[in-house]
Amino acid sequence: MKFWKADSDCCSWDGVTCDTLNGEVIGLDLSNSWLYGRLNSNSSLFSLNHLRKLNLASNNFTFSAIPSEFGQLVRLTHLNLSFSFLHGRIPSEISWLSNLVSLDLSLNYFYYSDGGYYYEKFLDLRRIDLEALVQNMTYLRELHLDEVNISSSLPQSLANLSSLTSLSLSSCYLQGKFPSNIFLLPRIQTIDLSYNRELIGFLPKFQSHSSLKKLVLHATNFSGKLPNSIGNLKSLNYLALYSNNFSGPIPPSIGNLSQLTFLYLSFDNFNGQLPSTLGNLAKLSILALTKILNYQEVPSFLQNFTQLEVLSLPQNNFDCSFPIWLTNITKLRVINFYGNQLKGPIPSEIGRLSKLSTLDLSHNSLTGAIPSILFTSPSLSRLYLDQNQLTGPLKFQNVSTSPLNVLSLSGNKLNESIPRSIANFTKLQGLYLSSINLKGKVELNIFFEIKELRDLDLSGNKVLVPKANINSTLPKFSSLSMSSCNLTEFPDFLKAQNELQSLDLSNNNIEGKIPKWFWNVGKETLGSLNLSFNLLSKFEQPPVVLPWKNMYLLDLSSNMFQESFPIPPLSTSYFFASKNNFTGTIPPMICKVHTLEVLDVSNNQLTGQIPQCLLNLSNSLLVLAMRNNHFLGNFPETFINGCSLRTLDLYHNQIEGKIPRSLVKCQTLEVLNLGNNKLNDTFPFWLESFPELKILVLRGNGFYGPIWDPCKKFGLSKLHVIDLSHNNFSGKLPSEYFQNWSAILDKNSSQSGYMGDDSNYYKDSMTIVNKGVELKFEKILTIFTAIDLSNNRFCGEIPDSLGNLKALIVLNLSSNNFMSHIPSSLGNLVALESLDLSQNSLYGEIPQELTNLIFLEYLNLSQNQLSGPIPQVRQFLTFESSSFEGNFGLCGFPLSKKCGNNEIPTFEMRHESSLGEGFCWKVVVIGYACGLVIGFLTGQVVSSRRTNWLVRNFGVNLCR
Repeated sequence: MKFWKADSDCCSWDGVTCDTLNGEVIGLDLSNSWLYGRLNSNSSLFSLNHLRKLNLASNNFTFSAIPSEFGQLVRLTHLNLSFSFLHGRIPSEISWLSNLVSLDLSLNYFYYSDGGYYYEKFLDLRRIDLEALVQNMTYLRELHLDEVNISSSLPQSLANLSSLTSLSLSSCYLQGKFPSNIFLLPRIQTIDLSYNRELIGFLPKFQSHSSLKKLVLHATNFSGKLPNSIGNLKSLNYLALYSNNFSGPIPPSIGNLSQLTFLYLSFDNFNGQLPSTLGNLAKLSILALTKILNYQEVPSFLQNFTQLEVLSLPQNNFDCSFPIWLTNITKLRVINFYGNQLKGPIPSEIGRLSKLSTLDLSHNSLTGAIPSILFTSPSLSRLYLDQNQLTGPLKFQNVSTSPLNVLSLSGNKLNESIPRSIANFTKLQGLYLSSINLKGKVELNIFFEIKELRDLDLSGNKVLVPKANINSTLPKFSSLSMSSCNLTEFPDFLKAQNELQSLDLSNNNIEGKIPKWFWNVGKETLGSLNLSFNLLSKFEQPPVVLPWKNMYLLDLSSNMFQESFPIPPLSTSYFFASKNNFTGTIPPMICKVHTLEVLDVSNNQLTGQIPQCLLNLSNSLLVLAMRNNHFLGNFPETFINGCSLRTLDLYHNQIEGKIPRSLVKCQTLEVLNLGNNKLNDTFPFWLESFPELKILVLRGNGFYGPIWDPCKKFGLSKLHVIDLSHNNFSGKLPSEYFQNWSAILDKNSSQSGYMGDDSNYYKDSMTIVNKGVELKFEKILTIFTAIDLSNNRFCGEIPDSLGNLKALIVLNLSSNNFMSHIPSSLGNLVALESLDLSQNSLYGEIPQELTNLIFLEYLNLSQNQLSGPIPQVRQFLTFESSSFEGNFGLCGFPLSKKCGNNEIPTFEMRHESSLGEGFCWKVVVIGYACGLVIGFLTGQVVSSRRTNWLVRNFGVNLCR
């Protein structure tokens, strides 16, 4: 633009193309021209009626919308508006450009901050406009809409674009099923559908004449097997299928892809061995296979890949030494063996790789000293050796010319001090030395000499912090972690750190006040601040709202704060203030934090009512944890449409009333913990409408009545834990009650991990009786399952169907009025660790099938009417007499009463204090409950067998 001169012919200007016959402007390429300002509808651009090619990519149109006047440029064949800070709805007039062969509106998605709030801007394309675009642009060869918000399925008519060569729809929020015929278009060469998590699809049977060169499906929801016909894609050079749901073996025909240079098959469900034909891919330059290989050794056929530049094989469970033959592949730039079980020393031969720039051997079992050649390599810029068993000495001589800018040694056993020569790494920007078992204290001054240093992690070491002159030239840190460093005060050098983005001072002994000067540390830049697990008690002159403008995470938990509740920065998404002594009420000002996703104020001394406005945040709020406080009053009534709550934890407060039906708007709820309050209600059968509910705790309230109704199906397929103990629930548990609890039916239904929000910042917690003791679970394993119905008034038989819950770990039915044999089906609970059936009226012998429970650590059958011999095998030999006391007919070890051949077991019937506890009353109001009056029976005691017959033959059918 700066070379355009008004007194010269515009056809000679840079970026301008004219028709040589009549001088009309037919092409305009202003990409990367530093254009700034709004793209207005009255621009003279739209008077260029003969324009055929227009490229305005990579400029800054300051959040402009795309003017509808683009539709006037009907002769356009090429239009590129990518990466130009455009937003808003793509006008329908774009579809008028029926001569287009190339359309690129991609990468106009961005975040920006305004007044402490973060916003996102993007282009939107309505489904109706996308259909019109596809129908009118029949000559289209290139369609690139990456980062455009489509939020719908794709029209089938897209498969009619027979000239299409390139389709790129990454991160478009696509939904529904992808039209598989698009893979078979005759000229298609590139398909990129990556990062569309809700897009489902399957790979078709590929034809041998396919032109496909690049196929990118990572982070979508494609599934099924890789077809053997994938070997027909002879032109394919780029294949990325990671993070999908593909399954089955990798077909040997993949070895036919002779042009393949990039192969990424990680994080899928492939099984079996890699086919040896993979060794035929001689042109492969990038190979990434994560969690897919079933080899102890690194496959030797990798030696065939002489052109290999990037080798990424993390988390494949290799149990071997580092393959020295890899050092013969001289073109290697990246080696990644993260998260395997490599053992032995790091071979010095790795120094042969003169082009190696990144080496990641972290999270293995490597031993020995670190070869000094790694520190003097002329090419190595990133070295990750953390979480191994490497030892010293560290030799940093002659490293001043090293290009190393990231060095991670955390989690090793160096057993020496850090040499001052580490300051000779003049280009070092990231240094990670946490928990490396150093001798003595680390002198922080050493790292101040590395002027390029931006990220420093010294956590888990004893650090000597100097009284630094804050006016001296210090590195400007972006990230600083000094957790567990025996600090007793805030380091003075932080006063000069005005570029900090992340600061972690957790797990120290910093006590007293947060000083006033600390409010200015990274005031404009700090995004994450962790001060948890210290001895902090006050804020010195705190502002009304804590001042950091761009903070998204603030952790003040596990301190000794005794003040009123603080208001976090208005940009905060994650606020943790649990395990303090904050007092008073939560001020309504908290609701000004519109971006709040996780609020954890558990274990404080907070009182008053829960602010109603918090529930108005529930379209952004994912976790509301307020357990162990003194909140009182009725349960808040109004949950709004679009509620996004995943965890609602109000355990151990003084909340009264009923559970509001408006909670049903929170369809993403996974954890509902209302235990130990003053709620008084019947069982909330409407909870079955929560498709994701995993934990339900209602213990210690005033709930009453039955938990089963023949007219209502209670089927929570993802339920892991249900605790209804210490209430007044009554009635029977029919066999059908547990048949839909899929997550407990299948012991392989859950992968091991912890329950919490997707960010991993918050983990759910819970209190439950396990193995006879009330335990607090600070984290809940996703494989943990429990049913606790104890201390209620349930009666009748223990259902046989409980034996189908093969993933069940804890079962507690104690202190009820169950009156039956112990079902032998409980012997099928192969994962069971704790079983409590005490204080009921169970009779008969202990089923021999219970001896199959080899994981059973706790058993309590006391205070029943059981008889006969106690089994004398397996786990039963480990239980104490208290597990069986109060059963006068039982005999054998560990009881003192011996079993004799002529001894007739006896038992005493328990005398109940009231009919309501000793018998199961059945008031039949089935006709009223189901909409048809059949009969009315009141005050009649019905036997257990007859009650089951009545419900089985009349109740269910009537409800239908």
